[in-house]
Amino acid sequence: MKSTINAKDVAKLAGVSQSSVSRVYFEGANVSKKTRQKVLAAAEELGYRPNEFARSLITNRTKIIGLVMKGVKNPFYPQVLTQFTNSFKKLGYSILFVHTNSSEIQAEDIEILLNYHVAGVIITDATMSLDVLENFKVNRIPLVFFNRKLSQSNFYSVCCNNLNAGRVIAQYLITEGLKDAAYISGNENTSTSLERERGFREVLTQNKLSCTKYSSDYTYEGGYETVLNIIKNKTLPSAFFVANDIMALGVLDALRKQAVQVPEQVKVIGFDNIGMSSWPVYELTTWEQPIEEMVEKTVTYLLSEIAEYTGLAEAVEIEGMLIERETA
Repeated sequence: MKSTINAKDVAKLAGVSQSSVSRVYFEGANVSKKTRQKVLAAAEELGYRPNEFARSLITNRTKIIGLVMKGVKNPFYPQVLTQFTNSFKKLGYSILFVHTNSSEIQAEDIEILLNYHVAGVIITDATMSLDVLENFKVNRIPLVFFNRKLSQSNFYSVCCNNLNAGRVIAQYLITEGLKDAAYISGNENTSTSLERERGFREVLTQNKLSCTKYSSDYTYEGGYETVLNIIKNKTLPSAFFVANDIMALGVLDALRKQAVQVPEQVKVIGFDNIGMSSWPVYELTTWEQPIEEMVEKTVTYLLSEIAEYTGLAEAVEIEGMLIERETA
């Protein structure tokens, strides 16, 4: 037997033309049921697998979705990656994972996506200049910002309703006897952190309550060090709202190290509802992001745009929910 089986071999065994074999493996091509069955049976017998890369050179598209991610240390994003991988796998797509070391996606990251002729792109916790974004529009490659919202409304985005989440969390803490609050932010320029703070501060201001902001970086170490400095400066508030769970876990460990009682002395609320937040050692009260629904909206949009590109731009926001545990 030949070491490499090609479409010509399959066509010969099936008794059809080579173009018929190509049509069977070309999504959307017109081919009869009888011909399809003959080709697939011959392909199975010979152990034939179509060359996806060669086909992409003809169609200028693959069955690959590019996913760009920076925050692999934040447990929320590996969870997101798993959800996307599972969802697209069921639909016959693969994920091309691109890890960027910078907050802004670099030119080499874009080249990877374009060189692989990806069918669509998902960007999670990284930003991209408008000049770079135009590469995708020019090449008619659908793109979604996931858990991010652009100030410009010319791209599709899917995220939690962060503004309303901040409001609900503030109101909840007020009913629990809040006197003053601190907000520990993530990276300064992210829409998620800015909107969580905005909603939180809005309700506190309406109730004539103060809120001090401390800037951090969405990491465990950032939350931990921020609180140690707050305690050192003797400015401990009655409650912390922390922009994500992994920072909130750092906050809890710092408070524990300094023998501060939670929730008796200080209440703590996080954001995301990562798996670790429910661990008995933490029992963190937090805001659950509706990941499944967010992923579903993203997948539905990309499949629609892959089938027929429109460049639809919309900011989709989905409601989450407060998960009450022991820290507030």
